[in-house]
Amino acid sequence: MTANPSVFLLMVNGQIESANFPEFDDLYCKYCFVYGHDWAPTSGLEEGISQITSKSRDTQQNFVWNFPIDISFKSTNPFGWPQIVVSVYGPDVFGNDVVRGYGAVHIPFAPGRHKRTIPMFVPESSSMLQKFTSWFMGRRPEFTDPKVVAQGEGREVTRVRSQGFITLSFNVVTKDMKNLGYDTTTADLQNSSVSTVTDAFYRT
Repeated sequence: MTANPSVFLLMVNGQIESANFPEFDDLYCKYCFVYGHDWAPTSGLEEGISQITSKSRDTQQNFVWNFPIDISFKSTNPFGWPQIVVSVYGPDVFGNDVVRGYGAVHIPFAPGRHKRTIPMFVPESSSMLQKFTSWFMGRRPEFTDPKVVAQGEGREVTRVRSQGFITLSFNVVTKDMKNLGYDTTTADLQNSSVSTVTDAFYRT
């Protein structure tokens, strides 16, 4: 007789496909995962850094990375469902690497293939003097730990500006969620339906 499972598994692979930052060129990205206390990675990479790419010369002017993501998690509780945090960097006029955008999104709950486009943002200096000083010194405002993007604490007092978009694709597989009493949705649900189902798992 097979024992009832005590954990469920979440397996994710995919790509950070492309980005759109029309004002910039020669960008690269970094990613990391943020997840709850009941979650633990079992295989794959929790963080990575892509190659530098130039924007395409067509009308879309996209940056194409096709940078692979591959990780598996185990957990006893859906609360703290993993998020991926993406940071984009590139040179300023002085050749210093500065952040061009932060963004985060939850790993899709429903098994199957998914695509997400994330709006990106950058922190802003709180005054014109600080803005000029940071530009002149080549030290733009940025988070010391990009994971703060997914956590929310203190974000309400941070001045930010929207800047760019990034597109990711995910292939999601779950195992033993139904055996633990969690209903999994079908892969062909629209994004709005998936969000409705998963909202309960992101709240305490």
